[in-house]
Amino acid sequence: MIDSDGYRANVAIVLTNENRQVFWAGRAGRRGWQFPQGGVEKDETPLAAMYRELEEEIGLREDDVELLGQTSDWLRYDLPERYRRSRSYPVCVGQKQLWYLLRLNSDIDAICFDTGDKPEFDRWCWVDFWYPLRKVIFFKRQVYRQALEELGNHLFDGNPPPKRGSKRRSRITRVELC
Repeated sequence: MIDSDGYRANVAIVLTNENRQVFWAGRAGRRGWQFPQGGVEKDETPLAAMYRELEEEIGLREDDVELLGQTSDWLRYDLPERYRRSRSYPVCVGQKQLWYLLRLNSDIDAICFDTGDKPEFDRWCWVDFWYPLRKVIFFKRQVYRQALEELGNHLFDGNPPPKRGSKRRSRITRVELC
């Protein structure tokens, strides 16, 4: 759904483990990495969209996770001109996202990328909380910063670690398609 200002309604998922690391996923057949995200369909609530995207993109169901928090409002980013589909109608100028913080309660073997027709991701790893800010595509950085600052309060009891934390990946796990 694209609103009257040209923003596509979207949900984004920050999945964390027991060590407070976050799930960082590599786009299938591409170099980019990001958090799972996806559009809100007509007549769908953002929460329902989040659980649908969770299952479609990484194979997890509602009972595999615990909902820890969400952003208090929609966060927006603009797409650079070269990423806009100017021949589609209505023209999407960017995305507005509600962000959700989830804790994985299942074994990592539950993560699976081929539950949908076309897998969004083909690899993943656990990374330190602020790592995505340094690695996400440039036009998403500000919204990632806003989301992590707000959601970090839920994960770290109001006291997220400093942003200039370790630059290393704490654990790298490659996953083959199920």
